[in-house]
Amino acid sequence: MTLAALVLAAGSATRFGSDKLSAPFRGEPLVHHAIRAARTAPVGRIVIVAHPALDIGVWPDAPEIEVLRLASTSLSTSLRTGIAAVRECDGAFVFLGDVPLVPHDLAARLAERIGQAYAAVPRHDGKPGHPVLLSQRAFADVMRLAGDEGAGRLLRGRDDVVTEDCADPCIRFDIDRPGDLVEDPPARP
Repeated sequence: MTLAALVLAAGSATRFGSDKLSAPFRGEPLVHHAIRAARTAPVGRIVIVAHPALDIGVWPDAPEIEVLRLASTSLSTSLRTGIAAVRECDGAFVFLGDVPLVPHDLAARLAERIGQAYAAVPRHDGKPGHPVLLSQRAFADVMRLAGDEGAGRLLRGRDDVVTEDCADPCIRFDIDRPGDLVEDPPARP
């Protein structure tokens, strides 16, 4: 199975009020945490859908990183752009640039679980988190999304989505406002 990782980082950060993905979080730009998590996924390729002004940094070594520049105010536009770039793959992980503390072993666990399912989703306390692994079967549906919605609507209520329970609440910790950068994330068990 050939898998890719998408890092969605093209948003306008209206609730944050400035370039949140470049804001320092634990000693480096926020987006670097999502890129690092994507680099630990079992993928041959990483595609970062990034705002034109976002400095991605330099990431030598494999897997290869491709940056697609896009100024977008909608999550669906970023997601569709990323999926279009990896459409030949059997599946794609979706990492969000503002979800910095994804456990680095989680993507491999999702890849083991997906099988023939439409998607694999991590859960903490019964609630979905990130990253999500979409199978190629989901790609056409993603291409029909509109507005500021991700794949969540596509996944809810389906009986062909597998879940991976995760004890780490950080799969749901995202940065929306400047205060989130200084507040402690949920406690890890």
